[in-house]
Amino acid sequence: MNLNNLNTIACPLDCFDTCEAILDGENIKANKEHPITKSKLCVNFANLLKEDFLENAFINKQKINLDESLDFLIKKLEETEPKKVLYYKGAGNLGVMQSSPKSFFAKYGATLTKGSLCDGAGDEGISLGRGFNINPPIENLIDSDIIIVWGRNLTVTSPHMYNLIKDKTFITIDPVKTKIAKKSEIHFQINPKTDHELALLFTRFAYMEDLEDEEFIQNNSSGAEDFFELAKERPIVSYEATTGISLSDVSKMFELIKGKSVSILLGIGPQKYYEGANIFRAIDSFAAFIGLHNKDKGGVWYLSDSNFGYEKKFQSQTLNKVDLPEVDFSKYDLVFIQGANPVVSAPNTKRVIEGLKNSFVIFFGTTFNDTCEYADVIIPSSNFKTKKDVRLSYGHEFKAISNNIENKNTNTISEYELTKYLFEQFDFEDLISEDEAVNYYKNLNPKRDFHIENFNFLEDLEVDNLYEDKDENQFYLLFGKRKENLNSQFESDNYLYLNSKCGFDEGDEVKASTSFGEANFIVKLDDDIKENCIVLYAGNKKANYLTNYKSDELSSSAVYQEALVRLELL
Repeated sequence: MNLNNLNTIACPLDCFDTCEAILDGENIKANKEHPITKSKLCVNFANLLKEDFLENAFINKQKINLDESLDFLIKKLEETEPKKVLYYKGAGNLGVMQSSPKSFFAKYGATLTKGSLCDGAGDEGISLGRGFNINPPIENLIDSDIIIVWGRNLTVTSPHMYNLIKDKTFITIDPVKTKIAKKSEIHFQINPKTDHELALLFTRFAYMEDLEDEEFIQNNSSGAEDFFELAKERPIVSYEATTGISLSDVSKMFELIKGKSVSILLGIGPQKYYEGANIFRAIDSFAAFIGLHNKDKGGVWYLSDSNFGYEKKFQSQTLNKVDLPEVDFSKYDLVFIQGANPVVSAPNTKRVIEGLKNSFVIFFGTTFNDTCEYADVIIPSSNFKTKKDVRLSYGHEFKAISNNIENKNTNTISEYELTKYLFEQFDFEDLISEDEAVNYYKNLNPKRDFHIENFNFLEDLEVDNLYEDKDENQFYLLFGKRKENLNSQFESDNYLYLNSKCGFDEGDEVKASTSFGEANFIVKLDDDIKENCIVLYAGNKKANYLTNYKSDELSSSAVYQEALVRLELL
């Protein structure tokens, strides 16, 4: 990779691949020199290039100039008690420079959020076992023989990474028969929230097949005996009814992987529950039991800590924090929302809207979204093509570099420019220069030793099983990813999908209800979905009327799928 190429532009979107493009004349094309992007841009990056970016500031939906909106922001900050100001940042842009405003709000004394709406529980589970969360080098994945895709819609969420491994042998674990599941040698169409049970069942089979890695267990781990005792607590046959997985298919998998190098690609689906961290820890413990860690081929991949090995250049220490899923916007006199769309993406939409209506909301972002409808002030951020940035990847070890390849609209302001302005207005010091911050992330390649010195196996596990509460007229709630949009960005799909055997017809209008809320949907039939599940795609504007806003047990993160849905024909 040529880090000094001034024509490169990084995709800022929240996905595994972290594409890098290059300005070629007047056209933006995939950067062939980038190890992951290669010669093709994904659909999401292509959609982003066609986005209508904000070009004006607004107060009460009336156009104003940028300076007026900034003056209004300063006035509100000066007259509001700092801890009654909420700084709420989304993942609309994941460049490192996007964290700069957070440093101001921390220094100012605002309330910040902690936790995640996405991957937090899984990250916690991985870190509890290994002591860190970084992925092995991408070559380990490319060189492996068998790839287990566990709760990850691989061809949609990681198209570039998929192209690097598309000729491998796949095994898929997913309640939905995704494209990668159809291509797999084995598809385990698992019941939701039983992934920990399947990991324990796999561990039993591994022991019976003499596939445990005794060297790793003895020299690089602790608690393996207790983990195996967990796996032995139940009769093997009892797992068939709860997981929906046949023992014959499990036996077939172990015949397939014996003597082969194996990789596991984890998605975010299996950790969207209250005990999500320990569900993931069970999966990673199974991987450790059969020796997938510390090898030259294979391993386990998830959303790794992209900042691992870097020093934070924008400090944000504060005592005032609130769990991200549990934010009650109405408790704050001023809410500053940056690059987020909580009206669609945050859990329990009705509560979110009621909270926004009862606070003063300033929105700072590049595009007009659903949340802007509830904003008193909109400050337009400069779009990603007009500012310097570095996009670190959580899917692999490579970064993407953004240069300002076009002139910015003078009525917009970048995240760093806003931060500098706020620092100056409040006489704050110690803000690193833009060039110094960008060059630090651009030029540093920290050593990332993925080898585990001491793996801590999961030793105790208590999970409130959804299948124990579910009656025959209820469905498991699943959130999926689709090719045409990314979370709440681009084209939305507001249908409810379920299997044709569930007693509803295409086009039926139904009321879906959970213990947390209700909403009406139009039915779409899809026999790739397990019969006891419904699927709502990320970005569905009504989906989060059904979800719980409470945090998971360990990581202050969202539990979107911790719900059972009842459907009523309207």
